[in-house]
Amino acid sequence: MRPIQIAESVYRDRVHACWLGKNIGGTLGAPWEGDKNMHSLTFYDPVPTEAAANDDLDLQLVWLKMLQERGIYPRLSDFADYWMKHLAPYPWNEYGRCLRNLERGLRPPISGCFENYFIDEMGSPIRSEIWACIAAGDPQLAASLAWKDAVLDHAGGEGVYGEMFWAALQSAAFVISDPLTLIQIGLAMIPIHSLIARAIGEAVWCHQNGVEWQEAREHILQCFAYQRPCYAPDNHAFTIIGWLYGQDFGDCLCTAVNCGYDTDCTGATLGATLGIIGGTAAIPDKWRAPIGEDIILHPFTKDLDAPATVANLTDQTVAIGKELLGERSEVATIEDEGGVPDGLLSLLTRNQQAQAALLRDPQSTVEVVDGYEVALHYSGEPVLRPGIAKTMGISVRREGEPDRLLEVEAQIEAPAGWQVEPAPAALGQQRFRLRADEVAARNPLAVTVDLPCGQQRLEYMIFGPEEAQGWSTVQGVPTCPKCGARVDYCICAQRQTDSP
Repeated sequence: MRPIQIAESVYRDRVHACWLGKNIGGTLGAPWEGDKNMHSLTFYDPVPTEAAANDDLDLQLVWLKMLQERGIYPRLSDFADYWMKHLAPYPWNEYGRCLRNLERGLRPPISGCFENYFIDEMGSPIRSEIWACIAAGDPQLAASLAWKDAVLDHAGGEGVYGEMFWAALQSAAFVISDPLTLIQIGLAMIPIHSLIARAIGEAVWCHQNGVEWQEAREHILQCFAYQRPCYAPDNHAFTIIGWLYGQDFGDCLCTAVNCGYDTDCTGATLGATLGIIGGTAAIPDKWRAPIGEDIILHPFTKDLDAPATVANLTDQTVAIGKELLGERSEVATIEDEGGVPDGLLSLLTRNQQAQAALLRDPQSTVEVVDGYEVALHYSGEPVLRPGIAKTMGISVRREGEPDRLLEVEAQIEAPAGWQVEPAPAALGQQRFRLRADEVAARNPLAVTVDLPCGQQRLEYMIFGPEEAQGWSTVQGVPTCPKCGARVDYCICAQRQTDSP
């Protein structure tokens, strides 16, 4: 089957419109973020003079920089490195919990779920566009890249499903435009039992059965509402409501934002989606003019040489997208002229890569060496408690082959005084039973593994009870009282340095 061909001029225009729509929707919703009431917006209120700074975009700018510097095969460790390098001041919810885990020595995906109450929230679904744009026309590739991103701070949670859903949907939107078909493509990448899949399905049902959008909103809240405004399932349904019930670009965005809750995120995601579908011609000048083309970084995004304008961002995104599709995609290419093969929908709904990603263990840490992924499976929390034996596993797979485990010999080197004994293999893992009468707060584990490229020694981390006393859901990570950033990464001093 010949691949999907996306005309470069169309591709560039839709990437441009994606980022424009992201800025427009985020700016529209920003003043109402966290307000759970229903609103009645018909335009920006207040009318801005520039785009609102928004982590929804900034985190994707960091991933763009990562792709430029580390290449188009990003590893979980790359995401962790760039988070700590550029996003450390962010204190909020899953962001703060993720960095707390990274600082303590945990690496993804376990960094995304241990002592993290917020894995079902919106912090990762808002980061889908970079993967959709660079994997345009290849939804399952976009979804598998989104999985790597999302597990950094949402492993095992609804946030992972949300980012995979939107990445796949938006990737397909470069090729087709029907909302219901696009929604089905996105849903094909995530579990049917997920709350996000069910909430989206309920929003679609309401629209197809003549329920007014205000009633549909109330129905979603009755079925899926949670006390926190950034809960992912209901916000995904609100985005779908805005899309299906809206009459044009502005009305779609306003309807989504008028549902309330995480309004900057619902508006930004829908704006980007509509931009991809319709290109720049579908975005009215009255929505573009107030915010212009400049990209405004959030103060918590640090030391990032980011594109200054949407046009610059488009150029850089297109360059990475052409490279990635040319090397990694079997179903889509960027050409001088466009064309689609027979069986287009069958191509777009392929989901093997996405399903393989979802089979990976969120309760593990993955390190990569010479093209091999070596995972340490904690079989639960990354904690050893004195006097209680814990079974852990090691698995190895070649990068790019997530559903094929290799048989290798491995050993675990534990701190002095610990007992390490072989345990029966299971789930493709070589397993060990660890026990210790005394366990320090933080304990490095060395895994020696015989790979086809030679013997390698890798470092991991496991905690003792002192380091695993939990973290209250109402207690945020410590922040600076002046700037609001994480106290250890306060930006006040940087502001003083930058002042004339």
